[in-house]
Amino acid sequence: MLMNLVKAEFRKTTTTGLWWGLMIPTVLLALGWALGTGAIGKSVMDVVNGADAEELTQLLGIDSSQWQVSVFGMARSINIATVFPMIFGGLAISNEINRRTITTTFLTAPNRVGALSAKLIVYIAWGAIYGIAIVAAVSIGIAFTSDSAALPDPAGWIAMAAVGVLSSILMTMLGVGVGALMTSPIGTTIVLLLYMLILENGIQLVLAAQDLVPVIGFLPNGSVNGLTGSVAATIFLSTAGVVPDELVEVIRGIAGALGAFDWWLSGLIFLVWTAVFFLGGWAATQRKDIT
Repeated sequence: MLMNLVKAEFRKTTTTGLWWGLMIPTVLLALGWALGTGAIGKSVMDVVNGADAEELTQLLGIDSSQWQVSVFGMARSINIATVFPMIFGGLAISNEINRRTITTTFLTAPNRVGALSAKLIVYIAWGAIYGIAIVAAVSIGIAFTSDSAALPDPAGWIAMAAVGVLSSILMTMLGVGVGALMTSPIGTTIVLLLYMLILENGIQLVLAAQDLVPVIGFLPNGSVNGLTGSVAATIFLSTAGVVPDELVEVIRGIAGALGAFDWWLSGLIFLVWTAVFFLGGWAATQRKDIT
């Protein structure tokens, strides 16, 4: 019975143009950021490896030829692109509640738990689909503009791809939870974008100015960025040679993991945020009257 509900939910999401309408800008944004950050990384490495900086790098004992700087661009590009699967999740569920098409689901399903479980499976799948598209676009953009020496090895690429897909899934589920709680498509979109792109960045600046950087890792945006950023920083540091301790946090900041913890702990923290909103939306939908 659950599989039939899952199939019905997939049909429901694919019969509208929302999934591909958001997939196009998702891929374009991921590709554009990857091309841009890859070009910036290449420019930086051209300067570091140039004749003017050769004496300084030798003096410091730095071998920049092994620096896999492309991972920074990959992490940053994945982070910004996962905003779209978050919006997809928020709009898909809020539109369904707002337009009352969810009523049909509740009336035809044996119970609401089964219906909502099917939605959970479907939106996890959609998050993975968006994540795969994002990782593919980012990989193409980074490979196109970066030198081969700056690219991660296969193990590093797999690690970045895995956390990229996981980040997309969690962001989608966060959007679903917020959308179910707010029920307004416009309100959901505004709140998600306002918080993730503007409000929390301001909070992070205040925390950094107050020397409270570790708190950033507990915030929604700080933790999800730490998921990919921590992996990128680890990959870079594993091949960068001896790096002074005072520069490690700078490198993590460049990767987008300022104040974040290890990737698995950052993932768990964001999973808690996702669960809070998703379960809140689940509870609100469970109690919703059928009209």
